[in-house]
Amino acid sequence: VLNTFSYHLTPGGFILDGGARAVGCAVIPAGPGNTEQQLDLIGHLRPTAYTGTPDFLKILLDAADAAKREVSIRRAAVSGAAFPPSLQAEMRARGIDAYQLYATADLGIVAYESPARAGMVVNEDVLIEIVRPGTGDPVPDGEVGEVVVTSFDPHHPWIRLALGDLSAIMPGTSPCGRTNARIRGWMGRADQTTKVKGM
Repeated sequence: VLNTFSYHLTPGGFILDGGARAVGCAVIPAGPGNTEQQLDLIGHLRPTAYTGTPDFLKILLDAADAAKREVSIRRAAVSGAAFPPSLQAEMRARGIDAYQLYATADLGIVAYESPARAGMVVNEDVLIEIVRPGTGDPVPDGEVGEVVVTSFDPHHPWIRLALGDLSAIMPGTSPCGRTNARIRGWMGRADQTTKVKGM
């Protein structure tokens, strides 16, 4: 796995590094940036998977095309930026099976896309609510509101942490067989905060 999430002043690199190692993957802790060096790493070590922002994956692929270099990456777990349908289609056209993760520095992975590609399955380690922004009042399932998450991790608990992101609870279970709640994914911000380089 070529892990391009930062390991510096953010836990993103470590969150994905730990997950990859837990399933037996060797991890290249590349961090973000340095496109030319990243292409050298890809050419030499031939990783088959990528973790990082979808934007940076596109930058790497475009740079590889321009330099007529082959890219060995066939799978990706992306987070930290919007992954619109147009970019998803581009990844598929380039032979990369890319899945979205919804994560925060405070909580780790909150929800993830499954092979069904029908919303995002909520991580079983958290409780998620969708509330009316600014009030904390729950909205009916299916209605768009602000994501509020509770984590019962005894070492790092969060009770009703408002993330500022908008989403909605989806009805039913995922066609992939996962039975936990699902959200529609990231649908914008409840405030004027802007993400830059996934933060």
